[in-house]
Amino acid sequence: MTKTTFSQFALAAAVAGALSLVATPALAAKDGKDQCYGVAKAGENDCASAAGTHDCGGKATANYDGQDWKYVAKGTCEKMGGQTKAFKGQGKPAAS
Repeated sequence: MTKTTFSQFALAAAVAGALSLVATPALAAKDGKDQCYGVAKAGENDCASAAGTHDCGGKATANYDGQDWKYVAKGTCEKMGGQTKAFKGQGKPAAS
């Protein structure tokens, strides 16, 4: 009986962990954020590259790469010189 309880607990923990990974982008969107491509400086991106060149935040190697993104306040991406979809080339950051 104890072995069955442990197995059920392990399965529940695995499912909960997987669901938390899937829910993370959705939660950010609910918090009034957009993924903005082409505005992150090298090393300041929030997640993996759309091109698959790296798999983690903080690993962008070029400034304003159209394949790297960071979260910005909803509705501000284009004003910053970025796009809400990945693109080839580099973004053109707005002058401050």
